[in-house]
Amino acid sequence: MGNIVSNFFISLDGVVEAPDQWHFDWFDDEMGAIIGEGFASTSAMLMGRRLYDEWAAYWPEHADDDFGKMINDLPKYVVSSNVKDPAWQNTTVVPGDGASDHLRDIKAKTDGDISMSGSATTVRWLLSEGLLDELRLLIHPVAVGKGQRLFEDTTLTKLRLVNQRALGSGVLYVSYAPA
Repeated sequence: MGNIVSNFFISLDGVVEAPDQWHFDWFDDEMGAIIGEGFASTSAMLMGRRLYDEWAAYWPEHADDDFGKMINDLPKYVVSSNVKDPAWQNTTVVPGDGASDHLRDIKAKTDGDISMSGSATTVRWLLSEGLLDELRLLIHPVAVGKGQRLFEDTTLTKLRLVNQRALGSGVLYVSYAPA
């Protein structure tokens, strides 16, 4: 049975939006190794429509890149009521109606992790549905001040610490599971 695992670059003030504007000052080999370890156990990707739109526009044209080859070859599931006929190879649409049941079936049929990168709205929904198994955060020592936060307009969500590690750059790598 697969586990749905979500990964975020996140600022101290909880911002997850546009990490390309604040994250790279802290990216180093140590962080790269953590990201690589996460992808080593990935059997499929799960994403919301916005991330799907961004990645589907970019990665098929970058298949010569190591990450591009991997992401293009992996099975991909996009939770969306708007995406009807995905052009990106190995993509299956999980329609909004009945998405919880569809994802439970996908988890049951998958060996390894079903990884997510970003998609804050989808992660909040997965938590509310009891579908998220692990939340992995790379907490950067920066306050961004504006942008979408991981937990906006949400109810009380209790998590338990699974793993923690301080990186030499000052980034904290923490992993949580639903309590």
